[in-house]
Amino acid sequence: MLFPHLADPPDAVALRVAGRELTWAQLRAAVGRVAARVAGRERVGVWAEPSVETVAAVVGVLAAGAAVVPLNPKAGERELEHILADSDPALVYGASLPGRPRADVDLAPTGAAPPLPPEPDPEAPAFVVYTSGTTGPPKGAVLPRRAIATNLDALAGAWAWTADDVVVHALPLFHVHGLVIGTLGPLRRGGRSHHVGRFAPEAIADALEAGGTMLFAVPTMHRRLADAAEADPRIARALGGARLLVSGSAALPATEHERIERFTGQRVVERYGMTETLMNTSVRADGDRRPGTVGPPLPGVELRLAREDGDESGIGEILVRGPNLFLGYLNRPDATAEAVDADGWFHTGDLATLDPDGYVRIVGRRATDLIKSGGFKIGAGEIENALLEHPAVAEVAVTGEPDADLGERIVAWVVAREGVPRPADEALADHVARLLTPHKRPRVVRWVDALPRNALGKVQKTRLTAP
Repeated sequence: MLFPHLADPPDAVALRVAGRELTWAQLRAAVGRVAARVAGRERVGVWAEPSVETVAAVVGVLAAGAAVVPLNPKAGERELEHILADSDPALVYGASLPGRPRADVDLAPTGAAPPLPPEPDPEAPAFVVYTSGTTGPPKGAVLPRRAIATNLDALAGAWAWTADDVVVHALPLFHVHGLVIGTLGPLRRGGRSHHVGRFAPEAIADALEAGGTMLFAVPTMHRRLADAAEADPRIARALGGARLLVSGSAALPATEHERIERFTGQRVVERYGMTETLMNTSVRADGDRRPGTVGPPLPGVELRLAREDGDESGIGEILVRGPNLFLGYLNRPDATAEAVDADGWFHTGDLATLDPDGYVRIVGRRATDLIKSGGFKIGAGEIENALLEHPAVAEVAVTGEPDADLGERIVAWVVAREGVPRPADEALADHVARLLTPHKRPRVVRWVDALPRNALGKVQKTRLTAP
């Protein structure tokens, strides 16, 4: 079973989200009702705001053998329209959306819970998670149940993760980091997930002081926690009291590793994963927490570097395969064939080197059109398409630039349309946020007379550099 403790619920709290709790018995009852409601459906949407209802809906849909489509509550109208049309969920938990029946989680304490259905096939789809590509709308990565189970178990071995652990985080629940690793991971172990709701260093410290043992966060959060720990000894003590601080979704700069260790006595564990693969590598809890590395491959995950002939730099593209791999992109066999080769290797697009002991060091992206900002992977082409719909924009190129807080910030290089008043930079950013989602808004807008192009007319983004 994905969640064996549901069969015989412990007498304990299973999860806490934004100040509300569900015991294992309450979760089991709610899950049974959701599973009965969605029985026979292929895919079910869940409005993935941080709430106990969201978690109960996700676990209930999984118990029924259907696939969960996590929906970003901040998604722009066009992005949401695309995801709903592409995934075609039979109903949506937690939101009223055009043309989709709504369902709500029943947390009533009375009434017997329906029995749980038999465990579905391990190859059955568990999630359809939408991830940005370099061009066009997001693609739905179909993750099977065996990927969830095997990956969480591999992480448990690497991190000495048990039922005694309480995972603290403030990660979004429409993303695999927060939903699968941070929320379902503790439930599979039989421990507790504590989502603080809205991220704030004080809330994280409160949760750790209340029994939290592991903290999952992205580099932007770790940087803000380091700032807070420097100013407030209580926050430093709370972070220092955790058993494990884990960072992922983007690289944590060595300077932040050093600051966190200086103020808390803790060294952060980094791991490396993607929506399509879940987690591929991780520094072990008892391993060398070496800044700049994401550890060796997890048990069961094969990893190799594909280097160009004659390249002696040691840098190569990361290729992975194993039980953690997705089934493919929903409705996109062309994109699946492009990403997974005939031997089953998934081409990540990430460039890395290997230390002699097998530790992986990520050094960059194979393409220039994927931006990692605030823990999110963002496709430049999608933002460019949205900006081109603004009447003041004639041409545009979107790039990422290093940012101490976000990892990378989104920069829009814009050629103005003749005869149209130039809008404020904030107006262009708001335009993108309305069509797509707020974390995809440009942080910097640079107006230029022309974009650099090669002889074939292709924009040369490497020539776009900050003044």
